[in-house]
Amino acid sequence: MRPALLIACAGLAALAVPVSAQQAAAEHACPAGASVELPADLAGWNAPQPLTAAKDAAGLDAAQLALGQAADATLIRTAEVEYPVRPERPGGSVSFGGLFRFDVAEAGTYRVAIGSAAWIDVLSPANERVQSGKFGHGPECSGIRKMVEFALTPGTHTLLIAANGQAQMAVLIDRLP
Repeated sequence: MRPALLIACAGLAALAVPVSAQQAAAEHACPAGASVELPADLAGWNAPQPLTAAKDAAGLDAAQLALGQAADATLIRTAEVEYPVRPERPGGSVSFGGLFRFDVAEAGTYRVAIGSAAWIDVLSPANERVQSGKFGHGPECSGIRKMVEFALTPGTHTLLIAANGQAQMAVLIDRLP
């Protein structure tokens, strides 16, 4: 085979790989404006309410999450957040984070669902880190990127968000049946 023909064939083969990768991504992409029917415990995800994160414990009264109701959260630059307990993965100086408060009336397993890959920690009413349980992703095309479960006791808990790449993020906390 001639060297020029060999080079041309190699070039065509190299072009075929990215095209097939793009096709595979397109097959898994969600259609614009697609609506996904969510299970009842995640139904609040589709009607988020605006909420600004607290930058410190003193601001938590204004950053109250309601269980089962998604929030379109506005976060703060990580460097400005005073976490009561350092997040396990705090992120860098160009990331975003914040604090939220939520009330648990009944002991059980609660799930935190977010629309990004941010780091999340939950603090108990005594400001101790709660060990996370199972984690996973939300339903395909739902916008829920990450879900983490926590076994919680009654009282007021604090949600720590850290290492988010953007200032906006959706978040929802719900009790599992």
